[in-house]
Amino acid sequence: MNRPKFPLWTLIALLVLLLPAALPAQTDCEEGDGPLNRNPPQGIAPAEIIQKFATKEAVFKQARDNYAYTQDVTVQTLDGHTVDGEYKEVTDITYDNKGNRIENVTFAPQSTLSRVSMSREDFADIRSKMPFVMTSADLPEYDTLYVGTQHVDEIDTYVFDVAPKHIEKDKRYFQGRIWVDNHDLQIVKTCGKSVPDTRKKDNENLMPRFVTYREQIDGEYWFPTYTRADDFLHFSGGDVHIREIIKYTNYKRFGSRTKIIFKGEAPPDNNAPPNNNKDKSPPK
Repeated sequence: MNRPKFPLWTLIALLVLLLPAALPAQTDCEEGDGPLNRNPPQGIAPAEIIQKFATKEAVFKQARDNYAYTQDVTVQTLDGHTVDGEYKEVTDITYDNKGNRIENVTFAPQSTLSRVSMSREDFADIRSKMPFVMTSADLPEYDTLYVGTQHVDEIDTYVFDVAPKHIEKDKRYFQGRIWVDNHDLQIVKTCGKSVPDTRKKDNENLMPRFVTYREQIDGEYWFPTYTRADDFLHFSGGDVHIREIIKYTNYKRFGSRTKIIFKGEAPPDNNAPPNNNKDKSPPK
């Protein structure tokens, strides 16, 4: 999020208005989770888990390019408990036969955000970092630390902390925690933020902490279905309370029935109707 430039007197007035909003933000990585068991995993080494789930994620990444879906984005600023600005956009996402993303905006009222503005990095993060995918090709860019096992709703998971090894210019990264289903070895939940933030004198661009949940679609892949951020962005001119909700719905397979194969792994053929027999849903 960018912070618009204001005269000094306007910043002082905003600080006064923001004081009542200094309430705890709601992005809670542990919401709905059981206790974290920090013992080593049984019967498998953490390094092997990492390699296996990264391979599965690469298969999933290819599969997602064969699904159309609807993306519903809401970004709000709050003064206390009152919404005082909102950005809203609903987009139908498809891909062409070369894998290029096609976005068709179906609903986009005039934004009423005034204390922040949507930046190029915000839109990039909505596309790729909030629905975070960590493939084998991504592994060299990250430090991935096993931290334990945890029961998340009805799912047993391996838990890893993830952080970029280096920050390269003009590149975006995820930093936070991921939860990996111990059966399917796919990411089912992420919680953290996109980095880096920018804190230059003439350009402050800060990102909120978010949590993303996935659900199993067609009995094969774990697709992102819900992202929530509720955080305070600490600009030099004062804090701004941000809330973001992103919903990913109406997943439908389209295009050819070509089998997707990555490093010898392929998903099973599945021509049956969608079977959402596993569910990592957001807390109610």
